[in-house]
Amino acid sequence: MVKGTLKKIVCPCWKPSLVEGEGESSGVKADSGGPVDELWWCNNLGRHVNGEFSIAMIQANLVLEDQCQLESGSLKLGENGPYGTFVGIYDGHAGPEAARFINDRLFDNIKKYTAESEEMSAEIIRNAFLATDEEFLTLVESEWMRAPKMASVGSCCLTGIICNGVLYIANAGDSRAVLGKEEDKSINALRAVRISEEHNASFESVRQELQSLHPNDPEIVLLKHNVWRVRGLIQISRSIGDAYLKRAEFNKPPLLQKFIQAVSFSEPILKAEPAILVQRLTAEDQFLIFASDGLWEHLSDQEAVDIVKRSPHDGIARELVKAAVVEAAKKQGLSYSDLEKVGAGLRRRIHDDITVIVLFLNCHSPTQTSSGGPMMLSVKSPISF
Repeated sequence: MVKGTLKKIVCPCWKPSLVEGEGESSGVKADSGGPVDELWWCNNLGRHVNGEFSIAMIQANLVLEDQCQLESGSLKLGENGPYGTFVGIYDGHAGPEAARFINDRLFDNIKKYTAESEEMSAEIIRNAFLATDEEFLTLVESEWMRAPKMASVGSCCLTGIICNGVLYIANAGDSRAVLGKEEDKSINALRAVRISEEHNASFESVRQELQSLHPNDPEIVLLKHNVWRVRGLIQISRSIGDAYLKRAEFNKPPLLQKFIQAVSFSEPILKAEPAILVQRLTAEDQFLIFASDGLWEHLSDQEAVDIVKRSPHDGIARELVKAAVVEAAKKQGLSYSDLEKVGAGLRRRIHDDITVIVLFLNCHSPTQTSSGGPMMLSVKSPISF
C-alpha cells in the first residue's frame, strides 16, 4: 500500500471521476462556464444521493496544496441499508503530499469500518482519521532518509457525511462547515450556523487546551509576528501528518533545520483526533458549505450563506470562491482583473488555495437512477491543473 500510495501523491496526474447516472457534470474540465483560467477547477453542478452539489477550487501556491472529494451512493449501512454522501476538504501545508494521501485513503478507511460494523458513528469516523494519520506516519518513516521533507508536511481535514437523515461533521484543523438554515419561511430568511469546531491557535480555547495538555512546556504556544503558533511554527493544533511534531524520532537531521525543535518532546504536540458533531437534519436545513480556511479569511459565515441564497445552484461554489478572492484583491488595492494577471506562487501573497463544496439538501427524497438503484458518484480534485 505504501509504495502505491507514494506514487499517487507525488505524480502530477489525474484520471476523470467515475460518474454513473449523471449527465450534467463530469468534473473533468477546469471550468465548464465562463473564461478558462488555468488556476481554476470546477464542477459547477451535479447531483448526489441527497440533492445537488457544486465544487470549485482556485490555486494560489506554486504547487496546489488543497485537495477535495465527494463520494455518494457507495457508502451504505449493511447489505440493504441506506446510502450516504461523503464530502472531504483537505487543506495541505508545507507541501501537497499529506492532502493527496488523505484524498486517497480516508474515505476507504471510513468505508472499511462502516462495512465491518454495518453502522455509521462518531467512533468510526474518529478511528478512520487516526488510521489515516498512522498510515501517513508509516509512509514518512519508510521514506525518511530519501525524502525527509515528508515529515514536515501535513493537512487540515474536514469531512461531512449524510446518512439516513443524520449529519456527521468531523474536523481536524481550521477548515469550516456552515449550515444554511431557514429561519423565517415567509420572508425567505436564512441563518448561517457554524457546525464545525476549529483548531487554530488564534482561539484562546485552543491555546488553553494546548497548555493543559503540555503543562511543562512553556513554549507550546508562542506569539510570533503577531500570530499565535504552536511551538512558534504552525497555527493549527490538530492535523493529519506533521510527523515532526508527533514523533520525536523525526525531530533531527536530515529534517530541515527550521523544523527541528530545540525543546525535545515525548508526547505528540499535535493530534489527529477530529472534533465531531452529530445531528439529525430537519426540513429547515437548506444547504451546507464546506470550505478550506482560504475562503473564511475573506468571507463571514453569513456572507457566504447570503451569496448561496441569492444565486443559482449552477456554479455557486465558483461564485463563493470569486467573492473571496475579490475581497482579498481589494485588501491589496487590486481589482479582480489585476488579480487575474498574478500567477501561482506570487498569488499566495494575496490569497491562499481555496476549496469550496456546496451541498444542497433533499434528504427525505434520495436521488435514484432510472433503474431504481442509488446514484453512484465519485468526484476527486485533480492533483494539479
